[in-house]
Amino acid sequence: MGDEPRKAFFIDRKSAREQVLALSERYGLEVDPDAIVEDLPVGMQQRVEILKALRKDVKLLILDEPTAVLTPLEIDELLGVIRNLANSGVGIVLITHKLHEVMEVADRVLVLRGGKAIGFTSPKESDEAGLAQMMVGRSVILRVDKTPAKPGKPALEIRGLQVLDDRKLLSVKGVDLIVHHGEILGVAGVEGNGQREMVEAICGMRHRTAGQVLVDGELTKDMHPHSVHAAGISHIPEDREKHGLVASYTIADNLVLNQFDREPFAKGWVRNISQVTSNADQVVEEFDIRTPSAQNLASSLSGGNKQKVVVARELSEDLKVLVAAQPTRGVDVGSIEFIHNQLIAARDRGAAVLLVSAELDEILSLSDRVAVMSGGKIVAIVDSKNADRNYIGRLMAGMKS
Repeated sequence: MGDEPRKAFFIDRKSAREQVLALSERYGLEVDPDAIVEDLPVGMQQRVEILKALRKDVKLLILDEPTAVLTPLEIDELLGVIRNLANSGVGIVLITHKLHEVMEVADRVLVLRGGKAIGFTSPKESDEAGLAQMMVGRSVILRVDKTPAKPGKPALEIRGLQVLDDRKLLSVKGVDLIVHHGEILGVAGVEGNGQREMVEAICGMRHRTAGQVLVDGELTKDMHPHSVHAAGISHIPEDREKHGLVASYTIADNLVLNQFDREPFAKGWVRNISQVTSNADQVVEEFDIRTPSAQNLASSLSGGNKQKVVVARELSEDLKVLVAAQPTRGVDVGSIEFIHNQLIAARDRGAAVLLVSAELDEILSLSDRVAVMSGGKIVAIVDSKNADRNYIGRLMAGMKS
């Protein structure tokens, strides 16, 4: 686009098609030159973007989180393409937080921490644990250790849920789910398949066109988030900046946003400042929120510590249901380890946890059961002990099996 081959004043479509096919063959990036881009899977759209860059005979290709919205099968294909490009002489800068991708394709690894270069290493000299330690400055346990779940009665029931997206198109198409007390139900799927709209509808942030949401058998009728929270649903939103924090408020105030009008933090219209302060001091220490003072503004925190504030607030009271949407997005591996442990602890205290994540490894390691969402529908629910990564990946891609 913008550099089309021409005959006189007209685009030479035959020549354009031949150029695309030649590039595809040269770099092993098979695409259909006659396909409509909006109809292509996300992984194929990634290939088109890479071919656009390679057509200009680039010497250096920078890929920033290129696998963020791909299925496992598409990720494997893209990593193979990256390796082939490097072997053909193209320099690749791969920016990613996924350590296994680094170990699979990188020749050299530069680790950044706090905006500074910590040092170079290579997959031959280090492993994932070593890279994680360089990233956060301490040892990190990458595996998730948890005891088997002891599920109780249904805590969250979703019946026939239908929701429109921002374009007024049906995005959630008759979803039925049950999450029990004492279990984590993970929702796996490529982003853009109705997960965000489903979460927002459950938590009172988006209108339901049909369906019911029940907590402990009681129907949640009022769609306002405050009322949904009062019914027993806590929510870690996927966009902490937009829906999780008030950046211009103090850390202490952000930690009581869901209880600011209730005792012990308020009596009538009068706030109990001493209780707000003492609560903040206790939570900051318990959740290891790195800040000189809880009276600092939330905007002063790093991404990982902002997320800890949101997680701490939502877990700081007795839970019935926790809806956690992309709970570790944009945080360092040390914070990921901490947040994972908190979600498991909430489950073990009897909470029902609905975990929605684009990270399939996170879903498989944390969940007791896995629901796969594709095309706005739940297409399968499997026990995590029997969950096969490739099988889940095919379901995420819309395949039957």
